[in-house]
Amino acid sequence: MNPPRQRPPAAAPHPRNRHRGRYDFAALTRTAPELQGFMRLGVHGQPTLDFANPEAVRLLNQALLRADYGIVEWDIPPGYLCPPVPGRADYVHALADLLAESHDGVLPAGEKLLGLDIGTGANLIYPLIGQVEYGWRFIGADIDPVALDNAARILAANPNAAQSITLRRQPDPRNIFLGLIQADESIDFTLCNPPFHRSAEEAQDANRKKWQNLRGSADRSLNFGGQHNELYCEDGEAGFLQRMADQSAAHRSQVFWFSTLVSKRENVQPLQERVRALGAADIRDVPMAQGNKRSRFVAWTFLDKKQRRAWRRARWP
Repeated sequence: MNPPRQRPPAAAPHPRNRHRGRYDFAALTRTAPELQGFMRLGVHGQPTLDFANPEAVRLLNQALLRADYGIVEWDIPPGYLCPPVPGRADYVHALADLLAESHDGVLPAGEKLLGLDIGTGANLIYPLIGQVEYGWRFIGADIDPVALDNAARILAANPNAAQSITLRRQPDPRNIFLGLIQADESIDFTLCNPPFHRSAEEAQDANRKKWQNLRGSADRSLNFGGQHNELYCEDGEAGFLQRMADQSAAHRSQVFWFSTLVSKRENVQPLQERVRALGAADIRDVPMAQGNKRSRFVAWTFLDKKQRRAWRRARWP
C-alpha cells in the first residue's frame, strides 16, 4: 500500500512583503469593524475570515490598504475584480528585485522610475502598492471607462498617491501597448494581470473549483468578482500573451522590462519562445508563492547589456 501523498510545504511570500505572517484580525477588525461580521472559526479553532465571500475579501482589502499602506479610502463597484493584496504585493517586490539585478543589486526607487500597469482595473492595486513601497510613478491603463472612473475616485481620496499615478484609457481592446505608449515615453517596467479564460463558462467553472477548495462543496450560484474583460477574452490567456509579445516588439527601445503574470504553466514556454524569436535579449521566469498557491510572472527585455547600463545611468537614482 502506497503511503498517503504529502502536500508540499507552504512557501513564504517575498521577504519584503508586509503580509508574511498570519493576519492580525483583531487589529484589522479595529481598522474595519465591518469585517467582524465575516469572521468564523477555522479548522483548528482559530479566528479566520470567510475568504469565499467576495464582500469579506473586499473589506479585508480595505483594511490592509488602510493599515499597511495609508490608503484611507478604497472601494470597487459591485462585480469588479477584487484581487488579494498579499499576492499583488509579491509581484511588485519581485519586480523590484529584477530591476535591482540591473542596478548593481540596489533597489531603484523614487519618482524617476515609471511603471505601466496594463489592465489596472477598478482596484488600482499595483500602482498603489508600488507607489507606497518604492516611490515609483505609474500609468494605470484599462479599456473599461467605469473601472478608470473608480480608479480616479480612489486617487481623488488619496492625494499622495494621486501625485504619482495617472490614468490612461486604451481605446482599442485588441491592442495592449499600441496606441497607449506615447512616442516620446520611456517606461522602466510594465506589469499585467491578464484575463485567464476564453469564455464566461470557463471562468465560472474555474470559480466553482475555487469555491470547492475554500468551502468543500461546489456552488454554481456564487457570484465571483470580475468583469468579462478582467476574466476572459476570445483567445484566452495564451492568445493574449502572444499579442502582448508581438506588440512589445514595437516598443523595444522604450521599455526596460516587460512583464506579465502567467496563470497556466503551459503558456510560459510559448511566450518565452515568441519573445525570443522577436529578439528579446533576456527572458526571465520568476516564481512566486503564497502558502500553497504558486504563481509566476514572465519578464523580457529587448535591450542588450550596454543599452541597459546607459538606461539606468540616465534614469535611475
